[in-house]
Amino acid sequence: MRAYWAILSARFRMLLQYRAAALAGLGTQLFWGLILVMIYEAFYRSSDLKQPMTYAEVITYVWLGQAMLAMLPWNVDLEVRHIVRSGNVAYELLRPLDLYTHWYFRALSLRTAPTVLRAAPMFLVAMLFFGMQPPASVTSAAAWLVSMIAALLLGCALTNLMNVSLLWTVSGDGVIHLVPAALLVMSGMIVPLPLMPDWAQSVLSVLPFRGVVDVPFRLYVGHLPPARLPLLLTHQLGWTAALIALGRWLMARGTRRLVVQGG
Repeated sequence: MRAYWAILSARFRMLLQYRAAALAGLGTQLFWGLILVMIYEAFYRSSDLKQPMTYAEVITYVWLGQAMLAMLPWNVDLEVRHIVRSGNVAYELLRPLDLYTHWYFRALSLRTAPTVLRAAPMFLVAMLFFGMQPPASVTSAAAWLVSMIAALLLGCALTNLMNVSLLWTVSGDGVIHLVPAALLVMSGMIVPLPLMPDWAQSVLSVLPFRGVVDVPFRLYVGHLPPARLPLLLTHQLGWTAALIALGRWLMARGTRRLVVQGG
């Protein structure tokens, strides 16, 4: 495991260098966050019906989404995409490392380093100026933190599944466009899942995507009680294990049949 942790540490430090990109991303996320806040404010002001989440909970949910956006599995590892397209993946197979685990630890650094750069200033600005609330309680904050770690593991499993799919595609553009679109809708990133129709919630509650966004965010705002954390973690970690098993199976099939240019 020492080699994989060294890869994680090296890539994490490298990705922390992109501070200008993080600042630009912070500005973009503030802009989109304000748009969503205005939409939800108009919705709550124009409706007299009792909603399953309060306005304050939804606004906090929105800003959590903007703070944690970089942690979502919304793209592939661009370096992995390049080595597959160029044929240099053959050199990866020669390393004395398990390729799936290698790519998984790369995904961990890809999801954590940009989040570290953006999340803290986003929390500060959103809490001071844009109505984001602190956690509902100390136990809610602890449950949110534990659930976010599980969400990170689940997100990296989804990221690695997209990476493995590159072994079967020419450019990977289809995966890069389709998966993020499905993720943003079905995870609760665009509309919190409690505001979805009942028939949709029954389906989305089974799928893995809610474990990336909806579960930890609702624990933070107190919409889900911390007492439900064991059951929610079972859902998150169960899907993580299933996606890792699927990714390993696909990688084994892909590498057995892999043909690179000139090889």
